[in-house]
Amino acid sequence: MKRDTFHAQDGASLAFSDVGTGRPLLALAGFTRNGRDFDYLARHLHDVRLIRLDSRGRGESQWTGADTYTALQESDDALALLDHLGIPRVAIIGSSRGGILAMLMAMKAPARVAGVCLNDVGPVMERAGLERIGAYIGVEPAVTTLEEIADRMPQANPGFHHVPELRWEEEAIRRFVQTPNGVGLPYDPDLRLSFQKALAAPATDAWPLFDACAGVPLALIRGANSDVLSAGAAAAMAARRPDMIYADVPDRGHTPFLDESEALAAIHQWLDRCSFAEEETPSRDVVVGDAAQQQRTG
Repeated sequence: MKRDTFHAQDGASLAFSDVGTGRPLLALAGFTRNGRDFDYLARHLHDVRLIRLDSRGRGESQWTGADTYTALQESDDALALLDHLGIPRVAIIGSSRGGILAMLMAMKAPARVAGVCLNDVGPVMERAGLERIGAYIGVEPAVTTLEEIADRMPQANPGFHHVPELRWEEEAIRRFVQTPNGVGLPYDPDLRLSFQKALAAPATDAWPLFDACAGVPLALIRGANSDVLSAGAAAAMAARRPDMIYADVPDRGHTPFLDESEALAAIHQWLDRCSFAEEETPSRDVVVGDAAQQQRTG
């Protein structure tokens, strides 16, 4: 996948891809992941301009240090990418951490957001699942080949069942890099520091982030076996937004691949609801500090 680059407001060089024509869809990946996470979904999109950002410190984007790996900074970077591309209004699909960024963008710049699709993330996340994720962030694999990584993936990804062997081989390529000295990480190991800092912070009410999506089409895709987003949290989100499109994907944990039939049906239905015409949306006089700053997810 060919990537271009642009510079964020602080000068950081960030990588992105921009492929296709039609409805603009911004895809934001999880905490340690990058735009390649949406390869599976891309195969099923039509009449869509798919824009994928490698957040700072991930993929081919510049490593800028632990203090800059915050949801507030990364959502600003995503808005800067829209400015760079001259896109006034976009639908956003966010996996895990990417979903937090999507909600933040809806809070900061509501006129820019045509709709939000959340992949296994919400305003309430399970501590045990987050701690499981935190245990492996920044840890170099103790194996020498991607083939060994692929063999270990079924055990390393709780809640995923009936996944073809080829898919785990594809995932190994997306989540790690082969080097002459063994298997490496495609992200800055200092992400571990920012994750630990966020996890240690006092819990705050993140429902205002979810409520920032009011007025635009909303969808939630959840892995039925997720240890990060519970069924109870998903039910509370649906009760708060009865119009929310919801898909519970069987045999999947955190996060679904997005090419499952349940996920694809929800995404296509959601995209069809999104309006991409520029609208005069009043600015929201909101403070995005505490709830946003302390959000954390893999």
